[in-house]
Amino acid sequence: VYHDDDARDECFRRYARSEDSYMDHSDFLKSNQRYAFLFALDPTDYEGWAYGLRKAGYATNIRYSQILIALIKNYHLEDYSLIALGRMNESDHMVATASTPGISRNQPIAIIPDLKEELPEEAPVYPESDFLINGTRVIFAKANTAWLSLVEKYRISKSRLWDFNDLEVDDDALMSEQLVFLGRKRKIGATPFHTVKRGENLYVISQSEGIRYESLLQLNRLKGDQEPAQGVRLYLQATAPSRPLLASENRQAIISNPGQLKGYTPPAPTPAPQTFEQSAQPLFTMHTVAEKETLYGISKKYGVNVDQLVEWNKLDSLTVRIGQSLIVAKK
Repeated sequence: VYHDDDARDECFRRYARSEDSYMDHSDFLKSNQRYAFLFALDPTDYEGWAYGLRKAGYATNIRYSQILIALIKNYHLEDYSLIALGRMNESDHMVATASTPGISRNQPIAIIPDLKEELPEEAPVYPESDFLINGTRVIFAKANTAWLSLVEKYRISKSRLWDFNDLEVDDDALMSEQLVFLGRKRKIGATPFHTVKRGENLYVISQSEGIRYESLLQLNRLKGDQEPAQGVRLYLQATAPSRPLLASENRQAIISNPGQLKGYTPPAPTPAPQTFEQSAQPLFTMHTVAEKETLYGISKKYGVNVDQLVEWNKLDSLTVRIGQSLIVAKK
């Protein structure tokens, strides 16, 4: 079928069944040489895949990787991969029953525990007309707002609007609601620092602070495929002494061994807790992840469930790496 997208009459495919679409999509990735490097990744490394797809040119949206990763995390979609790989029992993946309101019989759906804890903080309320952020004129546009309508209303070309907003897309409309700058953002912020809130990524921060995306990366010694952890402080006016803690890094491991991360500077020292070796009565049992071990396998080995391991070790995902130290029992 043909549809006007980035250009007129672009070719798309239409399928009779959703399963055919999924299969064709997988075949497309496997048969295209530019995606070959992705198949060297662990199948459960969805963050590596998301950033790799963006790097290979699969999507032009600068936020594609972050959007994809957020969907996977919010809806625990990695569980389906773990089940397919035999690393998780289907019974461990909670599904809705016919008694679940709004769900029809035999329709499985992931149940997200503590959903309120995973939602981003309440979004700020912006004026309906244009206003200023960091001295630059900006509006708050709703999802599906046509770029052409903004071009006509503010008499700014579409290419300049994308440039002002650090976008590399050629979509007809906005994918989601967002701030849209009508002028070029500043290279530094209006305040010295920004503390990363739940649900924020670098692009969202660059827009909310009115600072250029590339400048935010440079000031904080970050690369485009790196996202800061919630609660860390980003520099907006001066270059950070070291890069911040990343969302993908295990907080417990960093606190236990700050020197393991190149460029990571731990916060001001506090009285050190008694180490496991020094304690006469250890409070934890530790396990070092070996090659080919999974979080599910480790949970079975020590007779605990996966959720306990995630909570005790403050993990951001179910992926573990070789050499990682995990708390596997509490005494």
